[in-house]
Amino acid sequence: MPAHELDTALREQLPSLRRFARWLARDPHAADDLVQAALERAITRWHSRHDDQALRPWLFAIVYRQFLDAQRRSQRYAGLLSRLGLAGNEHQPSAEREFVARSALEAMQRLPVEQRSLLLWVSVEGLSYQDVADILEVPIGTVMSRLSRARQALRRLSEGETPGPALRLLK
Repeated sequence: MPAHELDTALREQLPSLRRFARWLARDPHAADDLVQAALERAITRWHSRHDDQALRPWLFAIVYRQFLDAQRRSQRYAGLLSRLGLAGNEHQPSAEREFVARSALEAMQRLPVEQRSLLLWVSVEGLSYQDVADILEVPIGTVMSRLSRARQALRRLSEGETPGPALRLLK
């Protein structure tokens, strides 16, 4: 693909990638950094793409994996700081939570990242179940059941229920 076509294809995906990254990161600056890192990774690994038609799901997968990697790094760093006794006690409130007025958006924020990502990909971005299954590298039935649980959790949170611990009953 010529450079100008690559540039055009990536530019078309920027609004969706930014929107998804903002939902994940909950901070516009961190979301912009996440999208930039994902685009850098996409450009450097452009030759490893298998399907020219699946650019959008491929980019979403990169953003999602970059986010998860950053989360893991920050958890390791926080664990290291706590072991060294240098962990800070200050908690910054999320600016997004202060501005969100509607209960549906508040409930969406309270969902786990995995459920929120599924709902965003399918409901907001319009990806097919198969595209999401490819992103997560799971069977399509798994995507469908996870999406069902995510919708159910969102419905409960929107109705004002507080989430309890997810416990499984064993016989």
